[in-house]
This record gives sequence, structure tokens and C-alpha cells, in this order.
Amino acid sequence: MNQHVFPRKPALFFLLMLLTGLGYTQEKTGDKQELLTNQQSEGTVVTIEFRKGLEHYHPLMAVWVEDMEGHYMHTLYVAQSIAKGVFKHANYEDGSWKRGEKKIPAALPYWSHSRNAPGPDSSYMPTPDHPVPDAYTGATPTGSFTLTTVVADSVERPFRVLFEINQSWDWNEHWYNSKYPGNKEYLKSAQPALVYEAVVDRDSPSGRFKMEAIGHSHPYGANGKLFEDISTLTTARQIADEIVVKVAGKGE
Repeated sequence: MNQHVFPRKPALFFLLMLLTGLGYTQEKTGDKQELLTNQQSEGTVVTIEFRKGLEHYHPLMAVWVEDMEGHYMHTLYVAQSIAKGVFKHANYEDGSWKRGEKKIPAALPYWSHSRNAPGPDSSYMPTPDHPVPDAYTGATPTGSFTLTTVVADSVERPFRVLFEINQSWDWNEHWYNSKYPGNKEYLKSAQPALVYEAVVDRDSPSGRFKMEAIGHSHPYGANGKLFEDISTLTTARQIADEIVVKVAGKGE
């Protein structure tokens, strides 16, 4: 098998700037970012506590809620660059990065297809003309963070919280750069997005639910299928050290 695994650094950061719309920012020791979304809704207030792992390098993320039958209900958070289809570092021209429109189907395909909202080109990706509402978006966290959000009252209990995360150029022995020859979308992803889940019961006394990895997304975003075998994912499983969903007012 002819394979070529790219080095992670420093070339990694150029692509990360393109995908996340962020330059490299040094996180101060002990800092934890706070995100707020969906604050205008009435419902169950939950927090998602994300503790970064050893392989965390500015990944893209989406969080949403489904009913127990797996039907998408609504988004809780998605990175602003994906939500608007506009990236700060979309194109490199005349010696500098230019802001512009960009679609990356391989970034978060399980979330994007779950929404069942294909755009004019059927890519299922948000665009400037069909964006995700501001209430559900925010800047891409650079490290560990806490997301405080609201699950709408229309969502019956218990419900499922899903978390999809993807980091570009994280090649390994199975997900190597020539695995899908000529596929430019795969080259923006490498190891596919990893999907976590927690079943949340608002009546549980503890109110604390640890998220577990349940599968990975399509490697270049061609569909919204969930692939349950994650044995080929290595560093992708170390982007997050722990993700916990907590129901406000429970177990405190």
C-alpha cells in the first residue's frame, strides 16, 4: 500500500487557519472559555463541559439535540464559520489570507445531514444565503470550554445530545492522504469527524451525563451515515479528554 502520512506541525496550522477562521492563539494555563447559545428559548438549561485532550488543535464542532427515535430537533451550537459559510482565511491571494465563502462538507457531515436542510447545491452545508441563526452559533473555542444552552420545551424527555468534532490533517495509518485519490474534500479532513452522544433524562437526580463516542461520520461528507466502528480512529479520539452534559439545578 502506497501511503504518505503528512507531518502534523507546522504545516497543520496553515490548514487549521483556513478551516476554523482562526489564527493560532496561545491559551493561558487554567483558562476555560464560556459560550452561551439559544438564550431566548424557554426550556431545559443544560451545560456541556468540554475538556480538551492531548490532540486538540482548534477542531470544528457542532452540538445538537435529537429525540429518542433519532429525529433531529434543533442545534445547540455550531462553529460560526460553518454556520455562516464564511471563513476569515478562505483564500490566499497577493501574499495574504482573504475572507470569503467556503463550504467544507467533510467537516461536520453527521450534523449537517441530520438537519435535513440541503442548500441550492444539495450540499447540506449552511451558506451566507441560508445560514444557521445567530442564536445557535459562536466562535470556535481554542481550548476547554463550557457551553450553556437551552433545550426547547418542545423536546420530549428523555432526549439525546449529540456532539460532532473534526480536526483537519490528523492522518494515521488507516486514514492516509492517498486513501481517496483526487478527492479534495477528504484532504481537508483526514480522520473523519467523531460523534459523541449522551442520553439526558431531566428527571435524573444526578443531572450529569458523560458523552460517549458512538461512531464517525463519512470521511468526505458524501452522506449523513454514522459508521459505528471507530477502531481506526487514533488521535481523533484524543481531541477531547471528556465531554459532560449537565442539567442546570441538578446535583449541585
